[in-house]
Amino acid sequence: MQSPEFDRLFQALGDPTRRAILGRLSLGPSSVSALAAPLDITVTAVGQHLQVLEDCRLVRTQKAGRVRTCRIDQAGFLALERWVGWHRSLWETHLDRLGDVLDEG
Repeated sequence: MQSPEFDRLFQALGDPTRRAILGRLSLGPSSVSALAAPLDITVTAVGQHLQVLEDCRLVRTQKAGRVRTCRIDQAGFLALERWVGWHRSLWETHLDRLGDVLDEG
């Protein structure tokens, strides 16, 4: 469960601006300029953040004419869910073993 994919994913999620973009996109698709407005950053800066999010498969963008529309991409979130599920399972196993040891004593 350790790979460059997960490193990039968590690095992308570590940035508050990218989390804000994901929060906005969880409400529905949006243009890059609409994403930039409440963040008080340039459209170019939002584009750079979106590139990171696209590389991690958290966001998809599509250009129609001069407007680039962004939306959530489930692929990255499914990878994140697998990572969390693997770690949850590991810790549940450890805690079950601890419970067995404590029950013996």
